[in-house]
Amino acid sequence: MSDTIIAIDLGRYKSVVCAYTRTTRAHTFRTIDTTPDELAKVLAKHPRAAVVIEACSNAGWVHDRAVAAGHTVKVANVTGEAWTFTRLKRKTDHDDAKRLAELEAIGQLPTVTLPDPTTRQRRLLIAFRQELVGQRVACQNRIRALFATHAVAMPTGAKAWTADGLDVLDAQAKELSGCGPDELWRGMLRMAVDQYRDLEDRIKEAERALDQLSAADPGTQLLLSIPGVGPRTAEAIAAHLVDPNRFASGKQVGAYAGPVPTQYQSGVTDRKGRITRRGPAILRKLLVECAWCMLRYNPWARAHYAGLTGGGVSRKNPAIVALARKLLVRCWAMLRTGQTWRADPIPNSGPGAAPA
Repeated sequence: MSDTIIAIDLGRYKSVVCAYTRTTRAHTFRTIDTTPDELAKVLAKHPRAAVVIEACSNAGWVHDRAVAAGHTVKVANVTGEAWTFTRLKRKTDHDDAKRLAELEAIGQLPTVTLPDPTTRQRRLLIAFRQELVGQRVACQNRIRALFATHAVAMPTGAKAWTADGLDVLDAQAKELSGCGPDELWRGMLRMAVDQYRDLEDRIKEAERALDQLSAADPGTQLLLSIPGVGPRTAEAIAAHLVDPNRFASGKQVGAYAGPVPTQYQSGVTDRKGRITRRGPAILRKLLVECAWCMLRYNPWARAHYAGLTGGGVSRKNPAIVALARKLLVRCWAMLRTGQTWRADPIPNSGPGAAPA
């Protein structure tokens, strides 16, 4: 173990480096530009030193370059309890860098696993595709608002976004340059419909690339054997769990993704609250969406949901979140064992549940 720790508080443009000695606690600070050249100079000055960085958008390339230079690298989980700053009079980048070094020196640094570059790129594409979907929904809402504001009927539901539905929208739209003062909304409609079509093309392009990656990934193909789980959810689970053996139990998997309740315990008080929301938000979102979908196609999911809601009559949203967590744990077990989906065991469904 190296006696020197290089703790870096990474910023988008500037970063603070703390060179810390374990035995003497002596430390020095240096502010550098967040560039590969500046990082290389720091690493060359402290060969074989342990490098500690925060989990952030810059962490990937910094980690890869430090490892390539022969350093041991740890990525700190800044959402961990040991990193929580409370009731502090001062918090600076220098303080953050020093605290990274101090926690590493005493062996209390909360860390996260940084996936390989290929997996990081896949996660980025998954998130980018989800962002495009959000923009498409916003565009659809904008088009509906234009029609509603001017009391003009448009196709309802999913029909509005079929080829025939878009033809109806096109019939009401005009180029903005050719609109009179009292029909500018038609010009805005033209731009909105064009934007919708462009987003559709971009989403399809992203999905084609994701489908190619999924076809070469055994984990994603394994998860697709689950009734009600589609390619978008399967690829997200596989990309975020990566190596299932890094989790020792289903509780760790749930804690990683965040759909588990917070807990406050003191003496005779033992209170559970809302979910922690730690971990990747996109994974939780897709799991919850998938849980709703599985109620139509998966008897196991219907039985679990019925048992949690007393036959589907109460606490529906918490039950869906709990079902999403159970689904994630079962996916983790499948990835760990390599077994395809098994419908058994189906839990007691409770009163009013649909038969399995």
